[in-house]
This record gives sequence, C-alpha cells and structure tokens, in this order.
Amino acid sequence: MILSRTWLTPFIPEPQPFPPVSFLFENDMSLLFIIFIIFIALVFDFTNGMHDAANSISTIVSTRVLSPRQAVLWAAFFNFVAFLLFHTTVAETIGKGMVDIRTVTSTVILAGLGGAILWNMITWYFGLPSSSSHALIGGYAGAAIVKSGLGVIIVSGWYKTLIFIVLAPTIGLCLGFLLKIITMWIIYKKRPVVVNRWSRILQLFSAALYSLGHGSNDAQKTMGIIASLLFAGGLIHEFRIPLWVVLSAHAAIGLGTLSGGWRIVKTMGQKITKLEPIDGVCAETSAAFSIFLATHLGVPVSTTHVITGAISGVGSAIRFSAVRWGVTVRIVWAWMFTIPAAALLAGIIYSLCRMVVLD
Repeated sequence: MILSRTWLTPFIPEPQPFPPVSFLFENDMSLLFIIFIIFIALVFDFTNGMHDAANSISTIVSTRVLSPRQAVLWAAFFNFVAFLLFHTTVAETIGKGMVDIRTVTSTVILAGLGGAILWNMITWYFGLPSSSSHALIGGYAGAAIVKSGLGVIIVSGWYKTLIFIVLAPTIGLCLGFLLKIITMWIIYKKRPVVVNRWSRILQLFSAALYSLGHGSNDAQKTMGIIASLLFAGGLIHEFRIPLWVVLSAHAAIGLGTLSGGWRIVKTMGQKITKLEPIDGVCAETSAAFSIFLATHLGVPVSTTHVITGAISGVGSAIRFSAVRWGVTVRIVWAWMFTIPAAALLAGIIYSLCRMVVLD
C-alpha cells in the first residue's frame, strides 16, 4: 500500500500576520490609561476616607471613649470585614443601575471621578461633611450626560437614591430621638458614674456596629466604578466585583481615614451638639440600623447624612436648643449642592478631556 502524499506531508500551520506595531501600542496605551484611572479611583477612595470615613469615629472620639488612633484602628477593622457579611448590591447599583453602562467609556469615568474629588476637596477644606457618595454618583452622571445626553440616565435606579437623600437622615434622626428617650427612662435615678462606665463599654459595640454599616454601604461605591471601568475596557465580560477591587477599596479608605479626617470629626462630634458616651451609643446604633436597611435594599446612601441625622435626633431629645441648628442647616446646604456641583465639575472635566482627544 502506498500512502498518499497528503498523509506523508507534515502539517505546517499557515503563518498568521503579526499585528502592526500601532495596534500593540494602542492596546498598551489603553491598558495604561485604565490602570491610571483605577489609581484615580483609589485616590477618590482615599479622599473618601478623609471625608466620609471620619464619621465612623466621630462620636467615639468626641465622647473620649477612644483616642483618635485607637478609634481609627477599631473602625478600620470593622469597615474591612463588612464585605464578608454583606453582598455587593450597592456596588452593582452604582456600576450598572444608574447610568447605561453600554455608553460608558474610560474617559467618562475619569471625568466623573475628577468632579467628585474636586468637590470632596472643596468641602473638606471648609470642614463641611457633604456626601462623597453623592459626589461620586453626581460626577459619574454629569460626565455621562455631557457625552451621550440625558438618555443615558436609568431613571428607575435614581428613585430610591433620591428618596433616601431625605429618608436616610430622617430615619437616623427619628431612631436617635427614640433611643435617647428610651435610655433616659432606663438610666433614670442611676448613678452617673455607673451610667458613664457602662456607656463607654457599650459605645465600643455601637461604634463597631456603625463601622460595619459604613463598610457595607460606603466602601462599595468605588468598587462599582472600578468594575464599570473594567467592563467598559473589555477586561471583564460580565459585570462583577473582583476580590482585588474589594480589598483595594477598603485599604484606600483606611489610609484616608488615618491621614486627615479630624476636621470633620470635630464638626460631626461637637459642633452639632455636645455628646456624652450614652449619646454616642444612641447615635451610632440608630445610624447603623438605617444604613443596614439601605444596604439591604441596594441603595447607595450617605453615611454622613445618616449620622448627622442621628446626632441631631439624640441632641433634640434632651432639649431642642441643644442642637446647633445653624451648623445643621449649613451642612444641609452642602448636601443640596453636592450632586449638581459634582456633575457640573465632571462635565467640565469631560469637555476638557474631549478637547485633547481622550475620548
């Protein structure tokens, strides 16, 4: 039997054309651009730590239960372990539930982060506890609208968020008021020394509870943005939150808290109303339950809003004049301007990026 020539000839694959140098250069530049934006996102998380995460320690420091260094370590631990206890529903809402992710580009995300960081730094400079969360969603939406118009906004995703801008601090205020009334009845005729001693112990647990709530909601915002960036850049094929994103976001918030949250700690803890340890327990516990509710519903809320409402509720339960309402009103004005201001700044940044052909 004579084998045919076809069987005797070794298989040699047809040579594939090597991608042009320009193609490789463009891919490398795109990847570097994405890495740069991830860095900017973590910078935002760092400013979030300076700005919002200070709320995790404001009451426990102001009541002198822990020193600032001890409080930071206590809060950072419970902020970090929160991702083990809660799903990333808030990150999914931020990433794909508020803006049509199909229209999102790397430059949109860069501009959104830029607007949020600028607004964070402006309000941080003036010591105003505005919402980093709302600055982020405002910046993200503003850049996306400038790129593709109002049609990119997913209206259903904004309903709960906008409602909770009012509802979250109101729940915190009401719960804080009720808890303070209940505790006043419980400790009635008890010796102040005994009350103070037990309150200081209880505040360790209430601060841990609040930090768990803070980590369950607040730390997820940047995770959603980074996941959107990875999806828009084609680095993941379905929207999900990789573990390294979770760990990076928590680390950045922790470092930010270490660096410069004291300005806002002072505003939150003492300028609104004078706090005793029992007041801190009531404020942190009521704020934590309000945040747990929002996280369960997948709503990105402002932890600043919630703890401010809770502190005001606790103070007003003692007497209405105990709350420095002028400071509270000043804070509310900062809240009202956060989303539109961050959106405007992000829109300007996106327009500048488009002028230099980044999109």
